[in-house]
Amino acid sequence: MTNHLEIPMRCFLIIFLLTSSLSLSQLAFGADSEEPTSAFEKDETDLAVDKAIAYLIGKQRDDGAIIDKGHDTTMTALAIMAMASVGTQPTDLSPEGDTIQRALTFVLKDDRIDSNGYFGSRDGSRMYGHGIITLMLTEMLGMGATEEQDQLIHDRCQKAIDLILSSQQEKKPTHFRGGWRYNPSSKDSDLSASVWQVMALRSAKNDGLQVPASAIRDAVEYLKRSYASPLDRNGLPDKKASGFSYEPHQNNPTYTMTAAGLLAMQVCGEYESPLVAGAADWLLGHPPKWNDRFASYGTYYYAQGMYQRGGKHSQTAQRLVQEMLLKNQAADGSWTSGNSSEKNIGAVYGTSMSVLSLSVKYHYLPIYQK
Repeated sequence: MTNHLEIPMRCFLIIFLLTSSLSLSQLAFGADSEEPTSAFEKDETDLAVDKAIAYLIGKQRDDGAIIDKGHDTTMTALAIMAMASVGTQPTDLSPEGDTIQRALTFVLKDDRIDSNGYFGSRDGSRMYGHGIITLMLTEMLGMGATEEQDQLIHDRCQKAIDLILSSQQEKKPTHFRGGWRYNPSSKDSDLSASVWQVMALRSAKNDGLQVPASAIRDAVEYLKRSYASPLDRNGLPDKKASGFSYEPHQNNPTYTMTAAGLLAMQVCGEYESPLVAGAADWLLGHPPKWNDRFASYGTYYYAQGMYQRGGKHSQTAQRLVQEMLLKNQAADGSWTSGNSSEKNIGAVYGTSMSVLSLSVKYHYLPIYQK
């Protein structure tokens, strides 16, 4: 049986790389990759990310939360993921390392989670926030500043995962089974809430936490029912290029939901699915637009999902995302979403999502690696 404090394999890899002859740029881009800049030269994207991280550091409260509006636990978790996605760890002896360590301490406070393992109640973020916070903690497992913090991350992770699993098992109509919605006891499902839970489960399984394979299989079946094009008896879609819809059996694909479904399917290992190929092709014809509804949310999924797809999809997405975000960054390093659907959530949210969208360049977070 694995010891609770056993460092995940990915951490051994990081330690190995950091103590080997590989340079920092090789760690970020891969030893065999062609580096776009030298180890000491930063391009426009690197500089934009540096400004964004400085902005997030400046938004940290005395209690460790990183927040400018509501949902303090969830926004702090997003900021932690954003900082980790560009290489910051809680053990770093730097302002960035200190910020992420204090932020983790805030998220791990006893009053952030209830007795059932639910994070979504205290800050009002519901299952959206619960999935985000759980994903962040599973990605940080083994990277705490102390053994005690690692143990606490592990314990919080398993309780939070257990709640996701029990929520998935709520009795629901057939077409909603395998998914999640606003609350743990919801009797229906939607793709937007479900994707965060799927990624948290997949990350937790990678960590060696207790996640039954059936939970991932059921989630994949839910994702398939959310695909806009009807599937034949062999699971093949009628349309070669199509997208994902907000709820099952709707013929209404959107940019945000298609990007979310694309990433979720690949995170679950469905890289060769015709639904993945169709969604990636559909997104080539429906590029990101800054003023679209939920553009920050969708672009995060788009950047990561198209990167996973590789080839022209990855190259096109990286270029379009960089062009859009660099043009819309504020002078203080922040981003505030361009549409009212997200603008009121705040700049910590917009900045964190933008950094996560740009971070495909660095490939640090394990959940998004190929």
